[in-house]
Amino acid sequence: MMEKHANSKETLLTQEKYLDLFRKSKALLDGHFLLTSGKHSAQYMQCAQVLQYPDRAAILAEGLAASFRDKGIQTVIGPAMGGILVAHEVAKALGVRALFTEREKGIMRLRRGFTLSPGERVLVVEDVITTGGSVREVLAVVQEFQAFPVGVGILVDRTGGTVDFGVPMASLIQLHIEAYEALECPLCARGIPAIKPGSRKV
Repeated sequence: MMEKHANSKETLLTQEKYLDLFRKSKALLDGHFLLTSGKHSAQYMQCAQVLQYPDRAAILAEGLAASFRDKGIQTVIGPAMGGILVAHEVAKALGVRALFTEREKGIMRLRRGFTLSPGERVLVVEDVITTGGSVREVLAVVQEFQAFPVGVGILVDRTGGTVDFGVPMASLIQLHIEAYEALECPLCARGIPAIKPGSRKV
């Protein structure tokens, strides 16, 4: 069933329709992948493949924005690299500014002159989560500046909705894609080489 938000420019879609955008963009991959979390998986959501199309990115962003449009969001922030485009598009849909965090010597920080004000209402976004580690790091940055994390918006939640960030969360797609510890990975046991598909080096 499709529904429309009163202020939205795009039609809000069902999970299956959003997933169709990923399939059309060849963003759902099969193989043996080493995830950012260090775990291994037989499937990988390469969100950059769908976000390269501005019209599809806008549809996804509008879906996330609709969940937080009445929350007084002042800034949208996401982690580099995966959260940069998501933050920008969701911020555009909400009519607010977009920031991104980066790691400096392994620590997630705001750089490039970016800053947050105490009490500023912030939405944290990310393209895909497996354990939610990067999102927690961004939430910690928001709290360091004494800004207020209103919620978390995720394009693809690989945990199937089991992750808890302590703030309201919305996702467009919930999948339970099994992830294995390296020593327990059946793909490794079969001798299938693992590849690192994301933007960060192993």
